[in-house]
Amino acid sequence: MKAAAVDGLLSIGEVIDSLRSEFPDVSVSKIRFLESEQLLTPVRTSSGYRKFSQAHVERLRYILRAQRERYLPLKVIREELDAIDRGLQPTTGEARAVRVPRALVVAGGVQSDDDDVHGATLRLTRDELLRESGLSEALLQTIEQYGLVQKQDDGHYDIHALRVCACAFELTEFGIEARHLRQFKVAADREVGLVSAAVTPYMKKSNPGSRPRAHDMAREVASLILRLHASLLQSGLNAHLED
Repeated sequence: MKAAAVDGLLSIGEVIDSLRSEFPDVSVSKIRFLESEQLLTPVRTSSGYRKFSQAHVERLRYILRAQRERYLPLKVIREELDAIDRGLQPTTGEARAVRVPRALVVAGGVQSDDDDVHGATLRLTRDELLRESGLSEALLQTIEQYGLVQKQDDGHYDIHALRVCACAFELTEFGIEARHLRQFKVAADREVGLVSAAVTPYMKKSNPGSRPRAHDMAREVASLILRLHASLLQSGLNAHLED
């Protein structure tokens, strides 16, 4: 493979070189066709030349393998790519459903760097949110009214909405209704205020390292609050169950 450009991007010829060993028939016209079908969107330089990142190359690999090994039409490949772009995991087989990786659904605690990487891109439609969480439409409407869940600006739901809905569904199995969950939202808002007050002085500093430090502090304070909450809850439950 030819050396990559200084900016880290590849020309269309370099992309073909990197793929040719696995896909001997790949060509400039093939890549341009996939671009015209909106399966691929390379970067354009000011002079109009196409430039490709490593993510573009991996996307091309996915498309070419799907055509060669699974004989999928472009429409289905486009749907799978859209699912991947939204953080979902396409499944093979006749149903061709898309699922959320279970590790994202069940993860608890304060948002971690792993969440930043794997959960930040998750965007679910309303139907996908209902299917993945188990909630009914009526229950989702109720918890939305209480402010526990809300759509993002693009009309999708994120990883936090999914986790709230999944917890809400499981709690209904114990007779805990949506109206009972309202107090958790109120408590969470108060705790957000505490964390915000602790880190605001760092957010206002002009030092370049202040903002990253503020984010680290926010996670640390939030973690301590969760540990305190869990300990108080467990202590209260122990006292109640011993009575």
